Amino acid sequence: MRLVQVTIPAGKREAVLRVLDEEGIDYVVTDETSGREYTAVAYFPLPTSAVEPILEQLRDVGLEREAYTVVVSAETVVSKRFDDLKDSYAEKEESEERIARQEIEARAEELAASIPTYVVMTIVSAVIATAGLLLDSPATVVGSMVIAPLIGPAMTTAVGSVIDDAELFQRGVSLQVVGIVLAVAAATVFAVFVQVMNLVPPGLDPLSLAEVEERLSPNFLSLAVAIGAGIAGAVSLMTGISAALVGVMIAVALIPPAATVGIGIAYSDPALAVGSAVLVAVNMLSINLASLIVLWYAGYRPEHFFRRDKARIATLKRVAVLVVAIAVLSLFLGGVTYDSYQSAQTEQDIRNAIDTELEDPVYAGYTLVELEVETTAENLLFQRPTAATVTVGVPPDAGRPGLATGIETRVAAEAGVDIDIDVFYLERERGAG
Repeated sequence: MRLVQVTIPAGKREAVLRVLDEEGIDYVVTDETSGREYTAVAYFPLPTSAVEPILEQLRDVGLEREAYTVVVSAETVVSKRFDDLKDSYAEKEESEERIARQEIEARAEELAASIPTYVVMTIVSAVIATAGLLLDSPATVVGSMVIAPLIGPAMTTAVGSVIDDAELFQRGVSLQVVGIVLAVAAATVFAVFVQVMNLVPPGLDPLSLAEVEERLSPNFLSLAVAIGAGIAGAVSLMTGISAALVGVMIAVALIPPAATVGIGIAYSDPALAVGSAVLVAVNMLSINLASLIVLWYAGYRPEHFFRRDKARIATLKRVAVLVVAIAVLSLFLGGVTYDSYQSAQTEQDIRNAIDTELEDPVYAGYTLVELEVETTAENLLFQRPTAATVTVGVPPDAGRPGLATGIETRVAAEAGVDIDIDVFYLERERGAG
């Protein structure tokens, strides 16, 4: 529910009150005695979904933007007429919680934080994310997402596009680009500092950290996360729900991958840097695409009718650009997804070949305990198996009849890969009970 306050210009009082009467709206009118061009102030409660259509009608009868219009949240309205009005608009509107265009524009402007605040919070969140990744601490990484101010620019961009506000749109785009660049730069500087000061073990391989490794090879599931974040952000914005939790979701898609890019640069690991950079780009584009489509579908348009065609054309062009960009990057995601599938399939084939080899009577009592397949990056990111470490449980005092060579031959024949095999023997003795 909303409480609306409007100042009524001279000569427009009857027209404004006629609109309110025709819509069955309760109102209070007071005289305006400041001596300016306004003669009265009207106060009236409205259902949330009624704010935009009522303000449109008032604008049509002469209540232009030069007049003051204030819309605030109302906790409770006790009125039979208001209940009837609420029911009436519930039947007309698809969503009772959808806020007015004027409100969503104001919320978008509020979410676009001032430059100093945005810069500081982005740098701090990137540094914390980098620390969390190097500590391999999921809790710390999550903490960095909570303070990241990235929901504002994405939503500002979408709102600016659908209502044809070029300044708002450009501000949103600029803040997004600046935010990602700052996050990567801050993560790089911090990761270099950590290395120089020996705050992590010398010779640390970032890919040995689970939090870092999972962002090395993004796949199509990453796209789903980003699209979901964009949809959630737009829905939270247009329903007036707190954007704090949704902001964390958007930060999930951007801050840790951006920090991983910085780690890849600091550790001179191009595969890590490129893979994470692609993830950042895909996520940012997908968030913008999803939020833009949701807001346009929800019916947000420019205030003036003659600007709506311009906004529609501009929005369609931006959607097309985003779709093409995501499609191009999705080729990379598709390749990584397929490569991940192939790697998993190859490892399973190697395991099956080893199991088959151990079924030979020569290896009676031998059991496969552990298999670790080593891979190397080929064409920067795609993985190729090069070696495998096999741990085999054997009875005490069992012979060692050239198992490594047998496994190599079997793997080459059945799995179709030529890799080096190292075998470790683990003696096992089972009790009589």
